[in-house]
Amino acid sequence: MNYILFDGPSRNNLLPFTYTRPVADIRVGIFTIREKWETFLDTTTTTVTEDYLSDKFPMVEMDENVMVNASYLPNLELVEMIKTLVEDQAIFKGEDVIAFFANKGQEDIDLNTYTALEFEGECLKIENTWDIFSKNGVAIQEDFELITKDRNSQPIPEMTVAFHSENIFIEEGAKLPLCSLNAENGPIYIGRNTEIMEGSMIRGPFALCDNAIVKMSSKIYGPTTIGPFSKVGGEIDNSVIFGYSSKGHDGFLGNSVLGEWCNLGADSNTSNLKNNYAEVRLWDYQTEGFAKTGLQFCGLMMGDHSKCGINTMFNTGTVVGVSANIFGSGFPRNFVPSFSWGGKSGFTTFLTRKAFEVTKVVMQRRGVEFTNQEKEILEYVFEETKKYRRE
Repeated sequence: MNYILFDGPSRNNLLPFTYTRPVADIRVGIFTIREKWETFLDTTTTTVTEDYLSDKFPMVEMDENVMVNASYLPNLELVEMIKTLVEDQAIFKGEDVIAFFANKGQEDIDLNTYTALEFEGECLKIENTWDIFSKNGVAIQEDFELITKDRNSQPIPEMTVAFHSENIFIEEGAKLPLCSLNAENGPIYIGRNTEIMEGSMIRGPFALCDNAIVKMSSKIYGPTTIGPFSKVGGEIDNSVIFGYSSKGHDGFLGNSVLGEWCNLGADSNTSNLKNNYAEVRLWDYQTEGFAKTGLQFCGLMMGDHSKCGINTMFNTGTVVGVSANIFGSGFPRNFVPSFSWGGKSGFTTFLTRKAFEVTKVVMQRRGVEFTNQEKEILEYVFEETKKYRRE
């Protein structure tokens, strides 16, 4: 069977992260959502997403296809039900469609004509940006069980202090001298060719994905995920970093999500709790205003390719778009549009010509090419987000 992951109605709730990727390529837990589905299904998947992303994330259609809502995370019960789908059947969770059968070239799909099958089990759904960090602990646990099943961990080094070592899994090539790993409250996964430098203290649930680095004397509280090729230091609490991003110095990051190719300057800090302990509101791209989250703790949501200078202070519940560059003293406003340049005193437009110069250099340092495909995506985002900037 051919499986196709589609963005679904939650796509706009997951901006700015879905400006540059389908919902399926959001990382939560150890894996991206796509990697989870492909592991369970034991096959590759393709994507139905926005037209401007489709060159990079194409759809491959066959005679018979199962369309899967990428906001839902797989588990064994759900996957087994999906595998039994036949023509004119769809799986629902309440009012939400999770998956349905589609024939090649079937353009007008009326799910009201389908036989509705109700999924009565439990599964995680990522429908808002804050779900990425707030549901990360459960996602890490599920991914940990999936990735470590019937496998043996590399030995814990003698000079590493480990609590509840049965909940710690270390892949080949990992280096972790003179650090502390406490898996009492959740598992700790250490990926291939990673490094946890001496003096660091890690509390699970925690995932360090392949080729990522934790710098000396870092303090990391779970549930936290550090994506592949990222570098982190200082203090981090309940946050998710997608990959290729850096928070390499002291400073606090809490209840936050960073996309790819982000960089936080030395001693940058996020506030994750309002002084009056009130509910945090976040910028909503659909209503173009600030909306309730139901959360007391919520820090920074930063889209791909955004950066901040040293000593930057982010207020509680700040949303930063794609390719923004923030610097200077004081708190910038709680919503920084994509391709903005500035800080508390105001912002100007970060022109694509200048932004792409930075992007090219940053990606080359990690051995990754800034392709025309990537450039065209960012150019589209620049035009799409123009209305939010004060030109």
